[in-house]
Amino acid sequence: MNLSNKESSIKLSNKTVKNVAENLVANGSKIVTPQYDRENTEIGIVHLGPGAFHRAHQAVYTENAMNLVGGNWGICGVSLRSATARDVLAKQDNLYTLAILDKEINYQIIGSIKEVLVASEQPAQVMARLTAASTKLVTLTITEKGYCLGADGRLDLQHSDIVHDLSNRSQPISAIGYITQALGQRKINGIAAFNVLSCDNVSGNGDKLRQAVIDYATQLDAGLATWIEVNVAFPNAMVDSITPKTEDYTVDSVSKAIGARDEWPIQREQFTQWVIEDNWNGERPAWDKVGVVFTSDVEGFEKAKLRLLNCLHSTLAYAGSLAGFETVFDVTSDDGFYQFICQLANEEVIGSFVPPKELDVESYSKEIIGRFLNPEIRHLLAQIAWDGSQKVQMRILPIIEDNLALGRSTKLLSLSLACWFEFICRALKDNREIVDPLASDFSNMPALLSDDSSEVVAAFLSIESVFGQDLKNNAALKRQLADSLSALRIGETRQINTIVEELC
Repeated sequence: MNLSNKESSIKLSNKTVKNVAENLVANGSKIVTPQYDRENTEIGIVHLGPGAFHRAHQAVYTENAMNLVGGNWGICGVSLRSATARDVLAKQDNLYTLAILDKEINYQIIGSIKEVLVASEQPAQVMARLTAASTKLVTLTITEKGYCLGADGRLDLQHSDIVHDLSNRSQPISAIGYITQALGQRKINGIAAFNVLSCDNVSGNGDKLRQAVIDYATQLDAGLATWIEVNVAFPNAMVDSITPKTEDYTVDSVSKAIGARDEWPIQREQFTQWVIEDNWNGERPAWDKVGVVFTSDVEGFEKAKLRLLNCLHSTLAYAGSLAGFETVFDVTSDDGFYQFICQLANEEVIGSFVPPKELDVESYSKEIIGRFLNPEIRHLLAQIAWDGSQKVQMRILPIIEDNLALGRSTKLLSLSLACWFEFICRALKDNREIVDPLASDFSNMPALLSDDSSEVVAAFLSIESVFGQDLKNNAALKRQLADSLSALRIGETRQINTIVEELC
């Protein structure tokens, strides 16, 4: 989509943002722009990893909080290595557009990010921000690998980045090194500690980050480790919002919509969720006034997400792929599959766990399935299907185990798991690539090519790293899985409702 010459000549910036808003209003459209004094708002947050999710999620909550009540909560984004965010956003005064994808697309100009630094090129500036008295909070989206954890969940002292940082304490390269070094400087300078908030999609993220920082600090100074334990809060948090990648067409369509060139807009679905453990020290942005839930039960929210959003996602990925669908929207739009996941959620997932008191689990379930029907979100089933041997351990097996312990039905969950079995078997038979850590193991299991469903089920359940002993030895579950697999092979997966009726 090409912009007109007029639109091409106008670039999003501090000087043009007011004109953008006025032009849209004159044309009968609306756009939200910063309502606070952006120029005089101080930086109060340093965020490590200013990628797409942060710009569509935490930065937006902070923007909305400052629009509502103000406050010195401007964000300094710190990229540990890549200069892309800094170089692109600097040309437009760190402003960018959020496109909220729903039946109607809404736009908002986000100004909460005031600067972006690159740690590998600007280490002194990064440390200055981290040690400034005005910085009251450090947040992170660095993916799980950025925490440098070992298999035991503790800091991996042999990790190359940690080895480097412990040998070059004043010039760290890891997030753990920067955070700990900055806290050490604040202790020496008599400056209050900042809080540290992980926003990564990692269970118990705050606890894991806290342990990693304390492990690192212990290597430097036992006194510092104790000071951190006493003075720094590391709340656990849960985040959720689908954020599609920004493509060239995103840049063009958003720029056309706002009437100015935005080189790096971001897009996300309407639904967004942020749940934070309520164990704060000192100040925080007015996030609670703009939708953030502060709770003592983050784990309960995580469990609800894993069991409803993620379990249903994986079920659709494998069942939908077997039926020839391509996206979540496509398969959920089919009446049979829609009824299947509604029944799965209502009869076997809800009731398998105790939801947090702040969550209406029935409404949450309906909202999740409604998200799957968003035509603007192109979420590929093939992508969700990756790494199934890891995902089913978190998304499906715990529900089966809890339902068995509670004497509840597992018939639909068995069908869900059997869909993964058949997905792998068909890929092997068709000689298609399997994206999974156990791909080579599957290839070396001739039983997975068998026409005998019971033999296939036994082979899968023998993978102890996935299933353990209890499920392997449960005769009733094995029969359910074999019956489900047989039904999938005999029937037409497109007619999932017929298969469900047969099994139930």
